[in-house]
Amino acid sequence: MTLYDIKPKFQNLLRPVVVRLHAKGVTANQITLLAMMTSVILGGLLLYFSKPLLFISMPVFLFFRMALNAIDGMLAREFNQQSASGAILNEVGDIISDAALYLTFAFLAGMMSWLVVLVVLLTWLTEFCGVIAQTLTGERNYAGPMGKSDRAFILGAISLVIAFWPQFIPTVNILFGVLALLLVWTCLNRCRSVMEVKNA
Repeated sequence: MTLYDIKPKFQNLLRPVVVRLHAKGVTANQITLLAMMTSVILGGLLLYFSKPLLFISMPVFLFFRMALNAIDGMLAREFNQQSASGAILNEVGDIISDAALYLTFAFLAGMMSWLVVLVVLLTWLTEFCGVIAQTLTGERNYAGPMGKSDRAFILGAISLVIAFWPQFIPTVNILFGVLALLLVWTCLNRCRSVMEVKNA
């Protein structure tokens, strides 16, 4: 069970917005680029200023990014905008955005930088395992427990802790350690599900 399971309901809420954007000539690739560029901009600001209070912006932006990710997919599927370039941009954009946003935690005083980097690398690995599944089975794998939406929720919550209670930043390292373990579990689940399909 992951937050990805409630994606259809979230998409239904966004559908009127998607219809209006399509009517204005907005494309899926433009939305994908917007999500990536705004992620890099926010990541750059948090890196430059590196103040705990500014991390209050992270959960708000992560929700915004989740909406953009849903919108670009809906535009692509429902308005015949699917393309090879869009698929590549979507995958590459996600890992660039993750790195730009999540590496900012490494620059906070009290954080173990190596642990943050490990989480980012494992985040990339989970997406790689999902793409491998698509290559072998024809279907992208979103198995949890720590998919993209789950990561956004957890790291958004961690950001609020950092913003309001910066004295607990050293404790946040423990949460990043747990997150790393959950990401490893996610990788194993995605690979195991592929093997089950291929061996069936």
